[in-house]
Amino acid sequence: MERIRWGNGLIDLIVGIDADRPVTIDSLDVAGHERTTPARQPLVELLVLGQGRMLTNTRFTSTAVGDRLRYLGHRTETGDIAETLIIDQRDEVTGLQVSTTLTAYAGVAGFQTTTTVHNTSQSVHLIQLLSSLALGCVLDDGERLDDLVLHSARNSWCAESRWTQTRLRADEGLGRIGRPDWDIESRSSVAAVSTSTWSTGQQLPTAVIDNLATGRAIGWQIEHNGAWCWEVDSRWIGLDEVAVILSGPDDLDHQWVLRLAPDDRFTTVPASITVSRAGWQGAVAALTEHRRAIRRPLVRPDLPVIFNDYMNALMGDPTTEKLLPLIDAAARTGAEYFCIDAGWYDDGGNWWPSVGDWQPSTVRFPDGGLQRVLDHIRSRGMLPGLWVEPEVIGVHSPAANRLPDEAFLQRYGVRIVEHDRYFLDLRHPAARAHLDEVIDRLVEGYGVRFFKLDYNVTPGAGTDRDAFSVGDGLLQQNRAQLDWLRGVRDRHPEVVIENCSSGAMRMDYALLSLLELQSTSDQMDPALYVPIAAAAPASVTPEQAGNWAYPQPGMTPEEIAFCMITGLAGRVYLSGHLNRMSEAELGLVREGVQAYEGLRVDLGQAVPFWPVGLPTSQDPVVMLGLRAPHASYLYVWFTQPGGHDPVTLDLGPKAPISTVYPASLPDWSLTWEADRLTIQPHGVGLTARVFRIS
Repeated sequence: MERIRWGNGLIDLIVGIDADRPVTIDSLDVAGHERTTPARQPLVELLVLGQGRMLTNTRFTSTAVGDRLRYLGHRTETGDIAETLIIDQRDEVTGLQVSTTLTAYAGVAGFQTTTTVHNTSQSVHLIQLLSSLALGCVLDDGERLDDLVLHSARNSWCAESRWTQTRLRADEGLGRIGRPDWDIESRSSVAAVSTSTWSTGQQLPTAVIDNLATGRAIGWQIEHNGAWCWEVDSRWIGLDEVAVILSGPDDLDHQWVLRLAPDDRFTTVPASITVSRAGWQGAVAALTEHRRAIRRPLVRPDLPVIFNDYMNALMGDPTTEKLLPLIDAAARTGAEYFCIDAGWYDDGGNWWPSVGDWQPSTVRFPDGGLQRVLDHIRSRGMLPGLWVEPEVIGVHSPAANRLPDEAFLQRYGVRIVEHDRYFLDLRHPAARAHLDEVIDRLVEGYGVRFFKLDYNVTPGAGTDRDAFSVGDGLLQQNRAQLDWLRGVRDRHPEVVIENCSSGAMRMDYALLSLLELQSTSDQMDPALYVPIAAAAPASVTPEQAGNWAYPQPGMTPEEIAFCMITGLAGRVYLSGHLNRMSEAELGLVREGVQAYEGLRVDLGQAVPFWPVGLPTSQDPVVMLGLRAPHASYLYVWFTQPGGHDPVTLDLGPKAPISTVYPASLPDWSLTWEADRLTIQPHGVGLTARVFRIS
């Protein structure tokens, strides 16, 4: 049996090759560690209609073609920023050849992978599943299933990033079906599936398996803006093997079937995996660095302060009269961008079904039009931005009748409609031309330098127009959206673009590799927002996590600081009726913006940690840490009414600690005893602080 050893100095990967077996990943670990037991899980799972599975089940494993794949060859490539390994295999029965590409970026303990299938036969094949990655070395030599914990998260509107922990031992996760000496294959699995175009509308494509006994952890993410699935499988009982399979859409879950004609090729969506010997938090830290490696450089690496008029403020009802004083107040706090949100295009008072043409309202902006408001933003030292929901056309928009039917997603020849919106088919030139005209007009004609791109409805399984299956049509649409966004970024490299989809319903790194920041939630309750913002860095880099800070007039000073600190935990996204605030209230907001200006210097290099674990909405105290090269920052929120008990943390050796914000409010009591820090908050009710640990 031959073995290939590959890595980038931080990871060691061992690939097993045998003439009588498919290629396997036998070991994945940090440099210096190695698993010696061969894995049984093939590197690629490929389900083909007419070929089926080798074991009847509904999992992604035991596919007949995947089991028949045999090694053809491999090659490595070394670039300036990455190491690449490409492994070729072939199934002689079908003539299908697969190439798996693994790319490990410098400074990242992990790699990104895709798989390409090439039909080298003279027959048409119908593909029902092709994995981006299948990994069978989750358990190291001598490790036990009983020690594995799966960290995964559910995600829904206003209740994002809800992480849970599942023990993978019998009954809690992967059930046992026989004695350890039985060499049989299990059918147990724990899976997450996302459907339609809200890639994170149900569950997150990110998860981690942590070994409580050894600290070895494997984390992953699927980098796709549409349907995907990941699965953790119990494999052969005698070996206690656990496998992870990562995939884009498949037939069973997403009605995705691909017609692969002779000489056709298809490449999966990317997926990435990291490894750490520092537990699940180490794997998340590695994912954070990987996300930075795969994205475009940020348009504004200085992470400017953005004010948006929507959340707990104008709520989709902007007018000249309402905006001008709000612009003045935002400028006084130190905001650097001002975004006018939903409604700026609507003359009829109902902005939801009228989206699509993106022409400024003359009713809302009667004197000097929208241009007057945008000019006022610039005169106050800020850059103007607009909210746009580009991929949909409201049923009352003139564009709904002007564009041809072929420019919209359809099923059985009927336009798909959801909540009074049609969906543009970005594969069609008329749809692309319409959106390009809109963006170019707003950038070049109005001087817009920021877009909040929203997406509040989904089209279901997909489209069957010009597609073999509805899932195939949806995947084509997903990829067309990314291609369109690349064009926008190339034409307008100076424009900052926020990724928003009803909050964080598309918090994936297909989109975030292209766009500047991610809205982490639409949650309007300050206390409920805290655990969402504190958990967001498990899915998105801190410098891309756009957290609302929406202080209000009449709040107590502690409540204002509480709201501001939620924003400071990532990319501060300011809102609220600032123009109605007293001088003292506005001063506390301004102090928060000034604190952010100091924090953001480190934000782009920081990796997250959670001193008391990932939060839940029931936790009375929530904490997030950000570890930068020269300092760590500790965010602490007390989210319940009444008084608060002290909290003691194990943060390592005693170090100088100071309050970053709010410096103008009473200090909390901080007491070090050996390696433990005790925090006693001041006062009652909602209260929060940011600390800097040197």
